[in-house]
Amino acid sequence: MKKFLLFLGILFIIYLIGINTVPQYIESQRNPVKAIGPHQVSPEAQALYDRLDFISDLHCDALLWGRNLNKREDRGHVDFPRMREANVALEMFTIVSKSPAGQNIQSNSEDAFDNITPLTIAKGESPWNWFSLFNRTISQSEALAAFVENEEEKAIFVKSKADLEKLIEARKSDKQVIGAMLGIEGGHALEGTLENLDAVHAAGVRMIGPTHFFDNEFGGSAHGKNGAGLSDFGKAAVKRMNELGIFIDLAHSSPAILEDVLSITTEPVIVSHTGVRAVMDSPRNLTDEQIQKIAANGGIIGIAFFDMAVGTPELPNIIASMKHVRDLVGVQYVALGSDYDGSVVVPFDITGLPLIAEGLMNAGFTEEEIRAVMGENVKRFFLKNLR
Repeated sequence: MKKFLLFLGILFIIYLIGINTVPQYIESQRNPVKAIGPHQVSPEAQALYDRLDFISDLHCDALLWGRNLNKREDRGHVDFPRMREANVALEMFTIVSKSPAGQNIQSNSEDAFDNITPLTIAKGESPWNWFSLFNRTISQSEALAAFVENEEEKAIFVKSKADLEKLIEARKSDKQVIGAMLGIEGGHALEGTLENLDAVHAAGVRMIGPTHFFDNEFGGSAHGKNGAGLSDFGKAAVKRMNELGIFIDLAHSSPAILEDVLSITTEPVIVSHTGVRAVMDSPRNLTDEQIQKIAANGGIIGIAFFDMAVGTPELPNIIASMKHVRDLVGVQYVALGSDYDGSVVVPFDITGLPLIAEGLMNAGFTEEEIRAVMGENVKRFFLKNLR
């Protein structure tokens, strides 16, 4: 009996060590940064950046990794202290609940082994989360709420227009106040139950992408097997999202889903992190026709920062992608959509955002246009459409 208890004790110690080391190691491998800060830009670009009132990013997966967002880390791409260093006012934190083994841009099976399950166990999460995508989603929602609460009056969980107005007003006198919004990457997190939409809305979710890297109950992914449009469940979910005030994020959706959503939604859509095919021809990127339809809907397009969306070298291609959307439909539809902490290699973490402003300046964007791209478009979009 003593030997058995000793054995259990050793296993428990190994488990505790794993909780403290394995997730950190995995993240360090999955979220590398090509250039570590501090990042230098020209005095003129830095002066312009310092004049920006509202900087915002539409996509970040930092909640997945179990990091303490209240603490500045030297791994990953985003946390609250680094948001403040970069003068970022608002970040959209997105929940990833499932990721297929062998994930790729071309084709993934919904039956592939789920990479998030072992990560969930390694992080020491409740067994209730091990095999429930919905429970993982609620857990990450609660984590963001707790991080915001830990900041006391220095952070605001933005769930409504009133919350956003409070953030804007607070930052007039204190730039240390930051805002966090919550989204879901992939409607599979709802586990095929419409009632779960109400539950995630109550938890603070204000954006959901119908699909991620594989087909699900909503319909087809841009990287799945069937290329299908919205299922009956998907159509019902879109209508309920409209009723609740949850934005539809068309990043990763099949072209058929994009068409279906735009034909039935009564609200503007978001593409939170994407590239454009005119710069990089990829199934995850938008065609000119799709960009024009999203603009006609009153939507907004976040340009991603990683090579599979924009190609290499990343920075000039990020700028080229933004310029293409501006020239095609207008600068008012362009936003930052980094995909930070999304298992991607990025050229710089959030503290490198002045490099974007400098790149836009060098490409001939006016200061007003740079303000729009860096966050004013997002502010305007949410002030108009958040409830």
